Amino acid sequence: MLAAMNLPPGNKAAAPAIRVRGLTKSYGRLSVLSGVDFDVARGSIFALLGSNGAGKTTVVRILSTLLKADAGTARVVGFEVATQAAEVRESISLTGQFAAVDEILTGRENLVLVARLRHRERPGTIADDLLSRFSLTDAGDRRVATYSGGMRRRLDIAMSLIGDPPVIFLDEPTSGLDPEARAEVWRAVKGLAEGGTTVLLTTQYLAEAEQLADRIAILHQGRIIVDGTLAELKRLLPPAEIEYVEKQPSLEDVFLAVVGQNRK
Repeated sequence: MLAAMNLPPGNKAAAPAIRVRGLTKSYGRLSVLSGVDFDVARGSIFALLGSNGAGKTTVVRILSTLLKADAGTARVVGFEVATQAAEVRESISLTGQFAAVDEILTGRENLVLVARLRHRERPGTIADDLLSRFSLTDAGDRRVATYSGGMRRRLDIAMSLIGDPPVIFLDEPTSGLDPEARAEVWRAVKGLAEGGTTVLLTTQYLAEAEQLADRIAILHQGRIIVDGTLAELKRLLPPAEIEYVEKQPSLEDVFLAVVGQNRK
């Protein structure tokens, strides 16, 4: 039985960057979250995988203090989301499904503007460092209107890092991007975790979760039905033999199997 399977986390020594227990949310008679539980280790990439309408964005909005849960608890870097919202907001950054950049300004001007709004010292230096970090230096003095989709998304993520938040939420960051632009964003996200940032990523792209995540949770009908590393999830299904050759299950195989077994 694959339903409601929560595979054990690898390292329990350090307190998780994000801890969610029993999270519920309804809109009238429509139940969106029905008791969501998961942990996100510090400095890791955690993928919340699910179909459209599964509740992924609702989880992110609750964790980023934009929406109140009906019940349950959630802590981000030790702060309780419901009672310490100001502290949580100072510790996080949120990048939504659409790049929040000003197309009239250059890439560098966008970064300088956000740095000034956040009262950071030496905004020009911050902008130049981020342009370099996200491979946008050559395009820094061009208007964002001339950027490709992948470049805009990378700039958007760079803007969200001003202030060095320990946790960043990426809500379907490659939605609508072509494969080349998606690969650009993947490289940027991997760089975040390598620099120590904790990333919670929502996605409906199975390949994205496979490529990026240290741990993957599948959200279906308001509940986490499986939660584990990619290797652990693949072990939920036996290898298939094709003409006497073993074929290891893909994440797509796991997703379809666990979601299929949990349909009402």
